[in-house]
Amino acid sequence: MDEIEWWEFETPAEMAQQAAGDIGFVIESAIEAHGGARIAVSGGSTPNVVFGALLANKEIDWTKVTLVPTDDRLVGLDDPLSNYAKLHRLFSGRGAMIVSLIDETALDDYREAGRLADERLALLDWPLDLVWLGMGADGHIASIFPGPDLDRAVAGPKERRAVGVRPDPMPANAPVDRVTLTGVALASARAVMVVITGAEKRDVLESAIGEGPLSQKPIGRLIAEIEVPIDIFWSA
Repeated sequence: MDEIEWWEFETPAEMAQQAAGDIGFVIESAIEAHGGARIAVSGGSTPNVVFGALLANKEIDWTKVTLVPTDDRLVGLDDPLSNYAKLHRLFSGRGAMIVSLIDETALDDYREAGRLADERLALLDWPLDLVWLGMGADGHIASIFPGPDLDRAVAGPKERRAVGVRPDPMPANAPVDRVTLTGVALASARAVMVVITGAEKRDVLESAIGEGPLSQKPIGRLIAEIEVPIDIFWSA
């Protein structure tokens, strides 16, 4: 684990402006360095306010940006639960390339879905320029949950960039299998940011960081493997 810097904000709107500014800087720097930017984007509801601030930035050349969900639900690409669908709706009209982790031919087989996603991701240039993470109240990141698939997703074969997972227990708000980027793929990024809100999540994150590589929380396991500075954006 490298340096961790906390950025604290009074409101989610203030946090979103700062996070969007940092994302924009990463995009600009990546385009200047190698002609394009590749960013893994968190799912869930917290990123929504950051998306608004990003889309308001008229300086970003989205035609040179590739967006990859950090994870997705194993549903059709137009399903309301799909992270791909949200990114496509928001950014494809700006010219961004949106990479889906889901192959609709494998909706009934999460392990095959993970294999197909891994094949698709192998076509991208790696590492990613930025991994933008959220975190659940149980310490999960992307779709790497505590439970039986934790070790396979965090510490599986180093050549794998995506795996299919079955949360146990299933989240009540989205009781479906998932495909997620692996810990190796997430940890290899050139820059990492975590965006969270609420005192409960802050306590979970601080505890997981303190536990280090032996943590039972996915976020703690992942952060222990990251070798670049990590920016944590937090609002009460």
